[in-house]
Parts: sequence; C-alpha cells; structure tokens
Amino acid sequence: MSDSVQKFLDFHKEAGGTGKLFNFKLISYEEDCLVLEGEFSEETLNPDGSVQGGMMTAMLDDVTALLIIINSNATLYPSSTNLHSHHHRPLFKGSVTAKAHLVKMGKTIATVKGEIYNAQGKLATTLMHTIFLQKRD
Repeated sequence: MSDSVQKFLDFHKEAGGTGKLFNFKLISYEEDCLVLEGEFSEETLNPDGSVQGGMMTAMLDDVTALLIIINSNATLYPSSTNLHSHHHRPLFKGSVTAKAHLVKMGKTIATVKGEIYNAQGKLATTLMHTIFLQKRD
C-alpha cells in the first residue's frame, strides 16, 4: 500500500506548488487516516522566525485533500468549500507531523480533520476541511 500512496505524494511534489514546498514523507496510511512528515522551510516563516499561519493552513489543506485522493484512488478530486483553522502554539522552521482523518463522507461533500504536531509531539494546529467531491474519470 505504501507504494501506491507514495505515487500520489510524488505526483503532488512534482505537479503542485506546495508539494514542492512541504516535502512530504509518508509515515503511515490506513483507510481514512493519513500521517505525513512535512517540513516548514525558511520561505514559510514570518519576520519573527515563526511559521506563518496561512502556511500551516496550506499544509493541512494539502494533507486532508491528499487523504481524499488516496482513499478514492484519484477518482475524486477535492474542491475546498471551507477551511477552518485553529492555531494552538507557534511552529518554527523544521519537520512536523501532519495528520488527516476522515470525519464524514457523503456523495458530494466530505469533512476531514487535519492536525499538525511540532517536533515535541505537541498539537500546534487543527483544521476542519469541508470538501466538495468532484468525480474524475
């Protein structure tokens, strides 16, 4: 299974702008749950050295959308209708753990929860992502 997940991560890195930025590496995947290692580089930082909140939201947008793509074997394309993020503590340059968990999936709408954990394993950001599901042929 990890080989098939890796092909989606490779495509995201090659074809997506943020895919190049976050340098995702697979930690684990089970149906409805994806865990990746991600990286915040110098380009994602505020002037004070902390990660810009929009970059945290962008990372979780990617991870939660990738879960939908992987679960559907790319037969569904996620189109965001709402991203609601909570920032619990600052993050800094370096590696983090990003998790996505499918909360509910209907015929046309899905809700996915995303979380970022810092290097010490503490929750830094939570995202609730409402996604319109577009069928792909």
